Amino acid sequence: MRTRKLGALSATALVLAGLSAGCGSGGGAYANADRPPAPISISIAVTDTRVQLSPTHVGAGPVLLLIANESRRSRDVTLTAAAGAGRSCVAGAASSGPINPQGAATIKLPLVEGACAVGVAGGGVPPARLVVGPQRQSAQQDLLQP
Repeated sequence: MRTRKLGALSATALVLAGLSAGCGSGGGAYANADRPPAPISISIAVTDTRVQLSPTHVGAGPVLLLIANESRRSRDVTLTAAAGAGRSCVAGAASSGPINPQGAATIKLPLVEGACAVGVAGGGVPPARLVVGPQRQSAQQDLLQP
């Protein structure tokens, strides 16, 4: 009986040693890629006479556009390459879709270094200029990020 217990204990110890030897041995170095920058909010107000945005200068990375249509008619806010700009701040063109009068919309998108004209489809209101600088710092070391 004592031999049986000693054999079972030896087998258990051998299995545990084998399992613990395999834990954490991935072989090479783990490539810990940095997180993207934390998203920032850009407020856009559309009135009957102008498009206003704040801030007008940001760093490249993810943004949340908070759009308020304060005009008396439905508007479609667009981001296109600014006149005279070497590069656009968005890949292609971005659009909010129709926003009802006194309504609001949000758009989440990545911006790249360049300049954009923030205007309304169909014209009638002069566009505002959004300037996007170099990539913002990674949010890798920021705590409590989603």
